[in-house]
Amino acid sequence: MTLDTRPPAPVRRTGASRNAPRDTERDSGRPSRSLVVALVLACAALMAVDKAGGDGSPLDPVRRVAGEVLGPAQAGVASAVRPITSIPDSFRSNATLRDENAALVAENQDLRNQLDKAGYNAHQVKALKDLQAVAGDIGYALVPARVISMSSAQSARSSVVLDAGSDAGLHPDMTVVAGAGLVGRITSVTAHTATVLLVIDDSSSVGGRIGDNMELGFVRGHGTLGVDDRLELELTDRKVVPKSGQAVFTWGSEGGAPYVAGVPIGTVGKVYESLRETSYRAEITPAVDFTALDLVGVVVPSGTAGRVIEADGSLRGE
Repeated sequence: MTLDTRPPAPVRRTGASRNAPRDTERDSGRPSRSLVVALVLACAALMAVDKAGGDGSPLDPVRRVAGEVLGPAQAGVASAVRPITSIPDSFRSNATLRDENAALVAENQDLRNQLDKAGYNAHQVKALKDLQAVAGDIGYALVPARVISMSSAQSARSSVVLDAGSDAGLHPDMTVVAGAGLVGRITSVTAHTATVLLVIDDSSSVGGRIGDNMELGFVRGHGTLGVDDRLELELTDRKVVPKSGQAVFTWGSEGGAPYVAGVPIGTVGKVYESLRETSYRAEITPAVDFTALDLVGVVVPSGTAGRVIEADGSLRGE
């Protein structure tokens, strides 16, 4: 018997076998169409049963079991993810809080500034009203001006400088008053400033009278600004004894220069008797606090142009 040692002939595909469709779904490992259709129909059937059952759905036990099993896992995942998902909101919240904090800080500073300035503003309003009142009391028009500098305690003169001058109608030998009373007289001016010699200066002498008995005398300065604001009154009638607490006013100069009449100077304090001269001398407490001068008024003729407090107390030229 002879053996056939030739290799086997290759298998030839027939036309039918070449054209046969391949099972692509099975080759790819995906479920078949029939299985998908069956699952869809099953889901639809379960939904219909669940809806038809109403509150007593037969699927409730399954739903509860799924909730008990999957609920803790869902909660854990949500807790783990929440810090990450809330980061953008945190950035937005922090930016908003920073903006609100900056606005509150600015508002707080503005309120603090207003509070700090409240006392100053109140003083300004009161000083102007006091000037309007004294203008009505003495019957003269006033040019309001502010003290912008004053002499030091070591200066030879007790004086202040005002922020108004010849442009405002001021000139030397004009009376200067504050809301409380007499300040002094103008000694020199520039276009925008005026220098005032205070009544407490040791070179100052003002004619004065005691208000309740009209006795005349001379008030002389014997003090220094900021050290001893002292005035002394010597009456022309040496037999008259001044009394503590009596008010002293200017008796006025000829033509109202340098001092107009009726301006408060101060009140009688201590009274001293001079046995040698058989006369009396009174120490006067000034009506004005010279170390706190701010708004003052310069006596001017009624009708002076510019910002003026008229003799009736009205303010003109605002």
